[in-house]
Amino acid sequence: QVQPVESGGGLVQAGGSLRLSCAASGRTFDSYRMGWFRQAPGKEREFVATISASGGRTYYADSVKGRFTISRDNAKNTVYLQMNSLNAEDTAVYYCATRTRDTGNFYYSGDYDYWGQGTQVTVSS
Repeated sequence: QVQPVESGGGLVQAGGSLRLSCAASGRTFDSYRMGWFRQAPGKEREFVATISASGGRTYYADSVKGRFTISRDNAKNTVYLQMNSLNAEDTAVYYCATRTRDTGNFYYSGDYDYWGQGTQVTVSS
């Protein structure tokens, strides 16, 4: 089991930056793909970014590509989401998730097995 715990959310002005962290328990952290998702009020949870177990491959939603960067430090059992050039549409609860399976679609939230409690990001315009 690799249980994630997010931190780093907050209130930021449009155009600003935030870095989210996700610390995961478990000795097998470096075996699993990790992902970030977000959910805005009244909307479904959506894919933001994902990173392979080694950190060598990353994928992003089109809406954040070029502004957000996902990274991981396996020695610290931590995944990061650096968010730059934030705008009001980025306001949401951000969730970190662990994917233990090798099959399926890593853009799909249903293919992730363990979820954090979420951290609120609010961008003021």
